[in-house]
Amino acid sequence: MTTMRQALCPLILLSLLGCGGDTDGDRAGPAGFDIPAGFPEPKIPADNPMTAEKVELGRHLFYDKRLSGNETQSCSSCHEQALAFSDGEVTAQGSTGQFHPRNSPSLTNIAYNATLTWANPVLTELEEQLLLPIFGEHPVELGATGKEDEILGRIAADSTYQRLFARAFPAETDQVNWDNIVRALSSFVRALISGDSPFDRFAYQGDGSALSPSARRGLELFYSERLECHHCHGGFNFTESTIHAGSVFDAALFHNTGLYNIDGNGSYPSDNTGLYEITGRSSDMGKFRAPTLRNIAVTGPYMHDGSAATLAEVIRSYEAGGRYITEGPYAGDGRANPLKSGFVAGFTLSDGEREDLIHFLESLTDATFLADPRFSNPFQAGGEQ
Repeated sequence: MTTMRQALCPLILLSLLGCGGDTDGDRAGPAGFDIPAGFPEPKIPADNPMTAEKVELGRHLFYDKRLSGNETQSCSSCHEQALAFSDGEVTAQGSTGQFHPRNSPSLTNIAYNATLTWANPVLTELEEQLLLPIFGEHPVELGATGKEDEILGRIAADSTYQRLFARAFPAETDQVNWDNIVRALSSFVRALISGDSPFDRFAYQGDGSALSPSARRGLELFYSERLECHHCHGGFNFTESTIHAGSVFDAALFHNTGLYNIDGNGSYPSDNTGLYEITGRSSDMGKFRAPTLRNIAVTGPYMHDGSAATLAEVIRSYEAGGRYITEGPYAGDGRANPLKSGFVAGFTLSDGEREDLIHFLESLTDATFLADPRFSNPFQAGGEQ
């Protein structure tokens, strides 16, 4: 028998999610892409409006290794669709072999991100952020710096790209240029909207059977004040660092979760100091953006540096109120980190409750998104780039 609590659960969820979106079903969004039920309109810059033609051009560029200086990597090398556009590695490796100190984040619903990297409050537009993986040298990712004209020549000589650029930018005469490449890539990445997980079918689409009893129990734990998860991973996108077309406040939020405490005063590894690297404020040491939990089950390893291998390991760190590293160069008691967020106070779970929480997190996996042909590699049929 359905209890009153079960019947009210979706309504309670909608108030907690605070999405402000339409819950009657998917609706047409920018460039003809559907905005999932319960989702608000994404924020689109006026100088780069979404069009289906730009999205399709961006899809080709995203998967094309010719966009890297040495033609060995594409954007998709670190952002694989089956992994919710993450890469399954501890930290990313660039086209010249250099390792990035941070884990490749999922691109799931990046159109709604208030900030676009793990710990930079300044990068808020995709058109700006994309310049880093393309042209950045510390570390090198795609390695386009110094080879800008050569790369443009490769693209411009391709008859398929000649057609795609003409469709995407019909009013321009010099269509194959870096500004247009960045605009098209930004449009494609903004189109990566995921909102058809079992949780979404339960919360927004009226399917009371979409979640297992275990996942429902995990949902209640997630939104409980006992665990505090939803304070940093709330809203329709499961991160409070979210903006949309109707946003009226600053959502550039960063948190220290007690992963490290090397010197007893809150310090983090020197190559991963978080927000402190940008602001220089001691109180910002170890603060990172809370990522979306959508598709989280397929995006491990976890944390900004890939230092947690499994969801169970992540949960146990939060249970302890931080991570205690007993030996090695990063030894220290993160539980006692003086800069740690007050929401990471620790809690106790039984084995069954921990399993329920993991089942809820797994219910955020959108299998349709992970195999959507609109976001897939256009070169696979004729030879992968």
